[in-house]
Amino acid sequence: MQALQQQDFRALVDNHPRAIMLATTEPRIAYVNQMFRSVTGYSTNEVLGQTPSLLSSGLHSSEFYKAMWESLEQQGRWEGLIWNRRKSGETYPQWLSIYPVEHEGRRFYAGVFMDVSDVAASDEQLASLAYYDPLTELPNRSLFQEFLKARVSECEREKRRFAVLYVDLDFFKSVNDLHGHECGDRVLQQAALCIQSVLKRGDVVARLSGDEFAAIIEPQADDHLDSVCQRMTQVFRAPIVVDHREYFLSASVGAAVYPDHGKNGGELLQNADRAMYTAKLAGRACYRVYSAVDTAQGRHEQRLSEALIASLKTAPEEFSVVYQPQYQLATGRISGLEALLRWDHPDFGPVSPSEFVPIAEQRGHIHELTEHLVRCILRDLPDSGNGCLPRGLCLAINISARQITDSRLEALLSPLFERIRMIGWSPEIEITETHLMNLSRQCLQRLQELNGQGVVVAIDDFGTGYSSLAYLHTLPVQVLKIDRQFIWRLGEESRDSRIVSAILGIAEALGMEVVAEGIENEDQYRQLSELKCHRGQGYLMARPAPWQALKGVLIDRRQF
Repeated sequence: MQALQQQDFRALVDNHPRAIMLATTEPRIAYVNQMFRSVTGYSTNEVLGQTPSLLSSGLHSSEFYKAMWESLEQQGRWEGLIWNRRKSGETYPQWLSIYPVEHEGRRFYAGVFMDVSDVAASDEQLASLAYYDPLTELPNRSLFQEFLKARVSECEREKRRFAVLYVDLDFFKSVNDLHGHECGDRVLQQAALCIQSVLKRGDVVARLSGDEFAAIIEPQADDHLDSVCQRMTQVFRAPIVVDHREYFLSASVGAAVYPDHGKNGGELLQNADRAMYTAKLAGRACYRVYSAVDTAQGRHEQRLSEALIASLKTAPEEFSVVYQPQYQLATGRISGLEALLRWDHPDFGPVSPSEFVPIAEQRGHIHELTEHLVRCILRDLPDSGNGCLPRGLCLAINISARQITDSRLEALLSPLFERIRMIGWSPEIEITETHLMNLSRQCLQRLQELNGQGVVVAIDDFGTGYSSLAYLHTLPVQVLKIDRQFIWRLGEESRDSRIVSAILGIAEALGMEVVAEGIENEDQYRQLSELKCHRGQGYLMARPAPWQALKGVLIDRRQF
């Protein structure tokens, strides 16, 4: 094979797709290739013999360059994001690698870089670059943090302000759980385009992780930040369409402003994240600008989240189950029990399920929570039907819709259902109405299979979602549980009586039974009885109690 000549190597380097510069140790520029000329706008004659500082944007401190040279001396290489200036005066970010080379007894420094301000121009290089997200082709967390550091340096010197936005897609995990990760990836790609559509050219947007994005913007007026945040939440009011199917998401947005809410990139990103969490606590689909007072609750939630995960893994004794009886309203006799998980933490004390259940869902630990629920129930229930317990009752447990297609769920619930049937009772699972919307075909099939196995399916908190009659008709559901907010106001507003009456009419038309939750006084019980509601539960009849405290009530099937 014929050896390549020196001019052949020069042609290869000169036509390399990355910009390349060689500098002497003085340093002086000794060579630049064609891509260098294209990116910087300088001709060869304009830069040869000049110092590389000709390209400097002035945005980096002396400490930045000192650390660069220390890395070259100690590790023989430096790589990172640096802001430089084109001949036109425009500053731009480049991903730069510098390393020493030896040629004919002389030492040079080779600088190889690419312009990362225009992702579209570098599509063919993204696959090999570790600083872009391959799914959305946006900068990833590492590159975003470099952008953030540079922006802080620039704005510190020029006394400018900028804002960091932290965008989290609400309920995206349910898309993955219910429709699969391939579908979820395509929804994420469309969501990324929605976020980019809100921002202007020059703003930086990145995908930090799964369903979390961040952006750097420079507000042009006092109300500009609020306007951008508002548009960021509004852009998700329209559905995302993938393969002719609509997916409804929303976005919770947090914002932090430099220098008011942080003096460095780490503080700004953290406080924008805290503000986003405050937006979630406010009900999601909204935005919040960082406030130390508002984020105190967010930090409490974070500590609670960390404590829950630790307890789920290491402290099973902190979890227990109480049971709330359900009654036939016409006769006042017990018809079944709802099992409710409780968590008593040594530092936080008793924690409400309304706090810890959403945390378990958001952090992906709902299966572990259900494991503790099942373990506690199996510990309470007798292991045979030879006792004094009455037969024909139902025992209901709450299941997240995200678990329906989880391959681990059947193995977890089978022993529980077997024990329930062993004592002559019927198993029932309750799923919140909002989680039942837009179930995948696989989820519906799994619910139908559970029905076929004699498991009753109930819709919990009915009336809080947007189920249509046509959609309800397709669900393998036998029970509707009216949300307590409609029961609480019975007797105060006739409208709530009409709503309850309408739900009962829907249930009758669909052949379903109705359970009223949260009955707390005699007037509510009377009105529900007059409306022919089938079953009810609430503090008026019985508070949730441990198994041992309920055994006597169950044995004689005491009437309310």
